Amino acid sequence: MSDKLQKYVKLAVNVGVNIQPGQKLLIRCPVDCAYFARLAMEEAYKAGAECVEILWNDEKSMRINYLFAPDTNFGHEYDWVKERVKYFVDEGFNMMAVYATDPEILKGVDPERIQKEQKVGAKIGKPLSDKVSASAVQWTLISVPTESWAEKVFPNAKTTEEAMNLMWDAIYAASRVDDTTDPVENWKQHIATMQKKVDVLMKHNFKYLHFKNAAGTDLQIELPEGHQWVACGEKAGTGYNFIANIPTEEVFTTPHRTGTNGVVYATKPLVHMGDVIDGFWLKFKDGKVTEYGAEKNQHLLEKLLTTHPNADFLGEVALVPHSSPISASGILWYNTLYDENASCHLALGKAYPYTVKGGLEANSDEEKHALGINTSLTHEDFMMGSADMSIIGETYDGKKVAVFEQGEWAV
Repeated sequence: MSDKLQKYVKLAVNVGVNIQPGQKLLIRCPVDCAYFARLAMEEAYKAGAECVEILWNDEKSMRINYLFAPDTNFGHEYDWVKERVKYFVDEGFNMMAVYATDPEILKGVDPERIQKEQKVGAKIGKPLSDKVSASAVQWTLISVPTESWAEKVFPNAKTTEEAMNLMWDAIYAASRVDDTTDPVENWKQHIATMQKKVDVLMKHNFKYLHFKNAAGTDLQIELPEGHQWVACGEKAGTGYNFIANIPTEEVFTTPHRTGTNGVVYATKPLVHMGDVIDGFWLKFKDGKVTEYGAEKNQHLLEKLLTTHPNADFLGEVALVPHSSPISASGILWYNTLYDENASCHLALGKAYPYTVKGGLEANSDEEKHALGINTSLTHEDFMMGSADMSIIGETYDGKKVAVFEQGEWAV
């Protein structure tokens, strides 16, 4: 194992999910990245974990199933899957997910089949996803290169091996892992820098944010009373800190469920349902998407907005400077974990309740909605930042403050 890979594994286990002695860990991982899951499992046990379980997924067999299985195979709620989810919830497992997929793995697959499975999967997985969205447990999301993904990101590489090497180098750089420094110390400094931005935004206590750029975005987002800005270095209900995304460059909060008006144009492609949606825009009225369009795969954009209730409302607004290291790399990742940290972004669907004061105490959807928090079975980020993005914040007393100018922080 290379020194960088060893550092990356330690970063994921000991800083990302921050596993503690006596805790349990669930690792969700593609079979193509099995070696990484095994290394993480070993590292977690060295850190004192009581139990480590791995859930494997295989996108290639998933594609075969979607293409050739009979229609009767899709949309079933299996009791054994429910029991498995219940076990992980009841036992208080912390979570690590390895997000590495071929961006076009389901190209040509009937989207109706995918929609059926997504509906069932989101419904069954809700108890687990609720734990994550409430930060009741420690969790982290990371990536490991796969051949098909690397070849998509680096199409000019002469060989698959070269593409994989380029991908690893890019992931290490984005994750602040290098040959000469301690990534743990690098992340401590990064967390401190991001927290300063949180403090500034909290001090202003904006009521509205107005986004505008030459791509056509002209969008006003109302923020709920008591909204909380969050960056990397969150604290779980377990009492321990964790980093939800490695890498992360965002400062985010929750938009008011019914307070978004205007139009937004995506500035990067979005991978959804195993294919790529590109050149798309959304128009909002009182928080809800009322019109939309896409140059590529508009039917998948429609599925995104209609598969789950409230998926056509916003659940997150995140600020990322255009000069972020991931943006500066010039790489189009076709992976939301990375692309969202190169660009200001929004998320359709479920909001994180801890980003609004009183959100964790609101048990029902109605109680959350009353606080301005959207609820849904999905949370899908899309990128809308640009080098010329302007963001004007308006305070409760009507004062206007430049938050972003020409794609960069102005506060």
